[in-house]
Amino acid sequence: MAPNTKGSSSAAGPTKVPISMLLSNEEQTAIGILPASHWQQQFTQEDPSDIFSSRARTASLTESIFQYRHIHGRTYHSDIGNAESWEPNDERHIDAMEIAHHAYTVTMEHRLYRAPLDKNKVQKVLDVGTGTGLWAIDFADEFPGADVVGTDITPIQPSWVPANVKFELDDCNQEWTWPDNTFDFIHARMLIGVIEDWYEFHRQAFRTCKPGGYIETFAACSTFECDDGTVKEDSAMSQWSKVFNEGGRRFGRSFEVYDHDLQRKGMAAAGFVDIEYKDYIIPIGVWHPEKETAESGLWWKLAIEADLEGYLNYTFIVLLGWTPEETKSYGDQIKKEWNNPNIHGYVRARSAWGRKPE
Repeated sequence: MAPNTKGSSSAAGPTKVPISMLLSNEEQTAIGILPASHWQQQFTQEDPSDIFSSRARTASLTESIFQYRHIHGRTYHSDIGNAESWEPNDERHIDAMEIAHHAYTVTMEHRLYRAPLDKNKVQKVLDVGTGTGLWAIDFADEFPGADVVGTDITPIQPSWVPANVKFELDDCNQEWTWPDNTFDFIHARMLIGVIEDWYEFHRQAFRTCKPGGYIETFAACSTFECDDGTVKEDSAMSQWSKVFNEGGRRFGRSFEVYDHDLQRKGMAAAGFVDIEYKDYIIPIGVWHPEKETAESGLWWKLAIEADLEGYLNYTFIVLLGWTPEETKSYGDQIKKEWNNPNIHGYVRARSAWGRKPE
């Protein structure tokens, strides 16, 4: 269960997290996280001043949906169920997510999915955690005979979409309201730090999936690896996974989906069969000698740097109690590292898919 950090949607001040939820310096040190001051001691600080307005793209929703929470100059979704997103929903982050959509497709060899779908049989599709809705829109264009539903906890999707696409406000951690055997294909991409229980998520997907239908998920690991020792233990890249993984444990939504093989395990426990997967190497930057992998690394670098502040804000500042200045110093350092062609860090990611028996 996530901490109750949704108390106020007013712009008057940041959302508060109970002091008991914050890690002390001793606790952070014990799990290998360097103190926040480490990054300020080494690098020049700049005063962060970015405050971005949110944009509401779904006109049919009530005004309360747009009463966003304000946390350190960024906006986050309004209260819905017990949802607790670690990513902001303002203009800057939307732009970053739109770049990320292209990064995903490049990584997946310019595909939207890997499950063996029959275009003549796919009629109803669910995209869980649709974000900006670009995957749902592209899929609907590729499958003009299918109705595609994209769900999310924040209404940041465009209003002008193909006729066979619609978006709904929904928290996937709550009981799914669709009838049994509704969807031919259920898709979920990069819901790390979002899903409370991956086994329950797959049980609900199994119930609402039609016999013979497929589920497919994509998840990336947060741990930077290297094959030549260039990612040092005390580097910002090495610290990335320590902070995010601990943050996920603190608010009950794991970032270690790849690490614990939760995609395949969840599918198998729910009853899906013919489970397959495809693993990817994602460098950050263009150092990789293989052209396609380097292209993927370039797009991931562009996507993250488009709003690095937004990716760090909640986990580093709210959950771990770092100051915005300390967090920015860390961000400056990690950008230096993945812009250094002599540092060859990468993360792993996985597409996994399975079929519901007929």
